[in-house]
Amino acid sequence: MKKSIIILVCVVLTACSSVKPIVERPIVFDEERKALTVEYLNTRYALQKEEPTIAPKMIVLHWTVIPTLEKSFKAFEQATLPNWRPDIKNVSGLNVSSHFMVDRDGTIYQLLPETIMARHVIGLNHCAIGVENVGGTEDLPLTKAQLRSNIWLVRYLASKYPIDYLIGHYEYTKFEGHALWLEVDDGYRTEKTDPGEDFMKKVRKAVKKFNFKPVPE
Repeated sequence: MKKSIIILVCVVLTACSSVKPIVERPIVFDEERKALTVEYLNTRYALQKEEPTIAPKMIVLHWTVIPTLEKSFKAFEQATLPNWRPDIKNVSGLNVSSHFMVDRDGTIYQLLPETIMARHVIGLNHCAIGVENVGGTEDLPLTKAQLRSNIWLVRYLASKYPIDYLIGHYEYTKFEGHALWLEVDDGYRTEKTDPGEDFMKKVRKAVKKFNFKPVPE
């Protein structure tokens, strides 16, 4: 039995190159957030669901444009949108969030289970795992440690789920008209630049063995 366990560990290490710890740091997911998430799936995507679950087919990389982990976490922590997000509050009271957050030193935090819907990308939340990176401003560009952690995390998730697409948040509107695009409101869009084209190019180059499908033109 012990020999089998050792072999299994070796297989995992070979598949993932190395083992990187994921720190559990869950955001609030109480009955209110659950109800708002189910409502979002219903009203925004016309998906009649009793549970706020998703079947991951896509990974979306983001940046928070917030300088610290603590402030970034606080922005996502509560169930309802804070007062400083009036631009999207009329769509839903559900707070924005992601499944993972990568700190500037490369530490990966898991905020939500991967198969629970997080509000992080218009039109695609029902099938997308979100990865937020702390920072992303001109003064605080994403770090090499974050790049390495994003590459590791994409490899980990693509080995765990049937992921078809890896995209940067700035590419989400290219999926309008695609079978995965479910947003019912043609007027609900926001302009995004995260996590930067150079960052995405480097991540894609490092994970090309997974042969993700190209982003629609």
